[in-house]
Amino acid sequence: MINENSARTEAGEDEAGVSARQRAIEAYSDARERAVDTLGEAPLLALAGGLAAGALIAALLPRTQAETRLVRPTARRVKDSARSAFDAARGTGTERLNAMGLNRDKGEETIKKLLDDLTDAARASAGAAVEAVRNKG
Repeated sequence: MINENSARTEAGEDEAGVSARQRAIEAYSDARERAVDTLGEAPLLALAGGLAAGALIAALLPRTQAETRLVRPTARRVKDSARSAFDAARGTGTERLNAMGLNRDKGEETIKKLLDDLTDAARASAGAAVEAVRNKG
């Protein structure tokens, strides 16, 4: 009897194991098909989602001392390169705007004149509205 029970238990576990294995295979297959469909329909969206997930995981994981030692020189070079590129673009842009006569002083003067003109237009409009009401009455 003990042998029959253990045989049944083993057979039941085998059947359950096979069905669980089959369900896992089917779930994997379904997930793979959905992923392929998503990549086919919107590959950039899938890429953006993957990048966002990777960034989130990286942000949640603590940085190790080894990573800090290894990444610091590269991060410093990237930062220095970005700063140099920004400074070069800013300098070139400023030179071009100055050559066209567009500088900070000219911009402030233009904005001040625009605001003065808008104020004058608002006063003239208000005066005309007041006159129109007076003449009606």
